[in-house]
Amino acid sequence: MSAENKAPLVGIIMGSESDMPAMEPCMKQLEEFGVPYEVKVASAHRKPAEVHEWASTAVDRGIRVIVAAAGKAAHLGGVVAAYTPNPVITVPMKTSDLGGLDSLLSMVQMPSGVPVACVAINGAKNAAILAVQMLGTGCDEARQKIVDFKEGMANV
Repeated sequence: MSAENKAPLVGIIMGSESDMPAMEPCMKQLEEFGVPYEVKVASAHRKPAEVHEWASTAVDRGIRVIVAAAGKAAHLGGVVAAYTPNPVITVPMKTSDLGGLDSLLSMVQMPSGVPVACVAINGAKNAAILAVQMLGTGCDEARQKIVDFKEGMANV
């Protein structure tokens, strides 16, 4: 499952370029696992058609899991989940107004039938780990990466 020259398995979308630094731990962790990913910046509110196109074609591009990061109203993950059959992991971004609680509450209050998984505020690294765990339900190589990762944590 080397990331080199392989189609992305994880799609990462964020509402703003300003979210990029907080999402770098997600990308770094996926790289350490050797899991290929793609990154998209598009706001659910400012570029809804672009979000719709990206999410609704994710399966066609080989994406198996999506990580969506957003702050404040944080509708991005839910909008993406409405347009894809793939699991969506949301990452609430820390905000200046309410410290990210606004983002977190927006993400965990999804309507019935449109679920998303949600990690901690700025929990980008955990989003990557959860994405690989999801991939591991159908891929022995991904599952082994998680087994090795957890063994490594136990030996620290």
